[in-house]
Amino acid sequence: MKGEHKKRGFERDLLIVLHDVARLLRTRFDQRARARGMTRAQWVILARLSRQPGISQNDLAGICEVEPITIGRLVDRLENRGLVERRADPTDRRINRLHLLPAAQPILEEISSYRDTLSESIQEGLDEEARGALIDALLHIKTKLTSEASELPRLKAAGE
Repeated sequence: MKGEHKKRGFERDLLIVLHDVARLLRTRFDQRARARGMTRAQWVILARLSRQPGISQNDLAGICEVEPITIGRLVDRLENRGLVERRADPTDRRINRLHLLPAAQPILEEISSYRDTLSESIQEGLDEEARGALIDALLHIKTKLTSEASELPRLKAAGE
């Protein structure tokens, strides 16, 4: 009985559920990208470039939370497939700006379509009120975590 209560506690632990849901979403996108001969990381780069054309490799690495060398290798593969091109920054030749090529468009459409399908599927059975409450709660958590992260350097500097 006590073990069963503990098990149900883990099943309803917010942090565990959030982690599990995020992992499951990543797994689904990994599977879909792999079925197309790509990786989720490559899909993320393409999607990001569609929203931020001309972003630098270093800025992209920061957004993706990986080392610049990792982004460099991923971009190499995308460039070899004719999906992305590097262009020298007009003001700083050390910086490569990344741009999508027309061949990336069908993949972007696939990503968008899959995202829409998955979103509809996982929200099935939730009414508008529940959807709104869920999004509001997640945005609240995101804001709290973002503000706490921005506080860390100040707290460390103060010796707290």
